[in-house]
Amino acid sequence: MLPPTFAMRGQAELRAMRTSNFEQVQSPKERHRNPMQIADMKTVLSNVYRDIWRTRVTSVAGGLAFFFLLSLIPLLVVAATLLGVLPIPHLFQHGMDLVERFAPGDAVGMLRGILKELLVPRGGLLTIGILGTLWSAAGGFSSMIDALDIAYDARKSRSYFRQQLLAIGLVFVIGGLFAIALAASIMGPEFGNWISGQLGLHGILVHFWTPIRWGVMALSVIIAVELLYFLAPNIKQRLWANLPGAIMATAVWIGASVLLDFYLRHFNSYSKTYGSLGAVMAFMLWVWITCMILLVGAEFNSELQKYRGVCLEGQAAEDNPQHIATPPQPA
Repeated sequence: MLPPTFAMRGQAELRAMRTSNFEQVQSPKERHRNPMQIADMKTVLSNVYRDIWRTRVTSVAGGLAFFFLLSLIPLLVVAATLLGVLPIPHLFQHGMDLVERFAPGDAVGMLRGILKELLVPRGGLLTIGILGTLWSAAGGFSSMIDALDIAYDARKSRSYFRQQLLAIGLVFVIGGLFAIALAASIMGPEFGNWISGQLGLHGILVHFWTPIRWGVMALSVIIAVELLYFLAPNIKQRLWANLPGAIMATAVWIGASVLLDFYLRHFNSYSKTYGSLGAVMAFMLWVWITCMILLVGAEFNSELQKYRGVCLEGQAAEDNPQHIATPPQPA
């Protein structure tokens, strides 16, 4: 028989162990209510890493990049047509300049040459030709919807025509937010001075106009990614539940684009390997990285909500991968 002192110490240690185990094993409701800890984030990131390989994100992003490239020229033709209606001269050219800040410069120059041959005056905004071009441009977003259904473990996909109509809607929603970012990029200090005068701030905004412009551009991209995560997958969720993944994807995408641009400017071997196709291959690499980052952000949102115990309507059980949505077939 143990002395009383040792017996009391053993009971105290046992109670401490039980308390520690109780604190470590939290219910989903407690996880949703309590703030995230470092250990919780490690668990979520570990689940994201596992799901990246389970859903083959790198391969899906490769297919997604291919379909986006197929719809890229029609998408740019639609953008040039719609932006040409606005009373701002050379707005589409400013948009290409903005894209060139993130995409490989040689590839953007190649796209400028192609569009110069394709962009001809049209009889009207909503002609049969532009509607057909819009339908083709939505192909990339339709592929993105399929990929996000897989990332969010959607139980089933929409019908072909519903998905295509949603893809067309995403063209206008994402395009509208891109137009806001574009407007912020071309508005100089004079506009900030005019706003200051209207608000009675006596030129205060002029001193902070550069960070305000970049803040509006970054916010537009984050909201665009957030709406893509909210609208595209065939599940029901709260609007701002995807904000963590949208912020993470935007930040990582900007950093990856800067690093890729630095690599292509100083260590470019694509032209030596692929010759005249080097610009095309560099652009495909950038699109593939962009698609992969978007899918990883979606996986992060999905795993974060699962860890917090949020049950999303339309989401398949994690242990039933056979219920994951497959791309819809044409009706």
